[in-house]
Amino acid sequence: MAKKEEARRYTKKDLPHFRKIIEEKRVGIFRELGYLEENSLKTLEEYSGDSSTYSLHMADQGTDAQEREKAFLFAARENKFLGHLNRALERMNEGVYGLCAECGQAIQYKRLEVVPHATLCIDCKKKQEEERR
Repeated sequence: MAKKEEARRYTKKDLPHFRKIIEEKRVGIFRELGYLEENSLKTLEEYSGDSSTYSLHMADQGTDAQEREKAFLFAARENKFLGHLNRALERMNEGVYGLCAECGQAIQYKRLEVVPHATLCIDCKKKQEEERR
């Protein structure tokens, strides 16, 4: 059985490492949101208006609507993830980053590297998932 890490705040030396991971993920989200917005708006503009050179067939319109809806859902998911990352940065500023919100123990370093916005240690996360079943 693995030894449990002692509850501790991550030091100021640790935080730049995690901040960099979070910032890289945020840049990726902004890039993806820009791509989704650009492609969704282009499609919407191309298919609207009387001067459209594209077919106005109902099947085409349905496909386009479905694609816009899918882009919207992806954007909503990315915005939600962005919110998690922003809250992780807030926890850093408050000095509570890396502590489990449930038990107060340190969240494992490797877990934070993979899921830098994690608020629960692995044990509490497993317990939460078991309760949901």
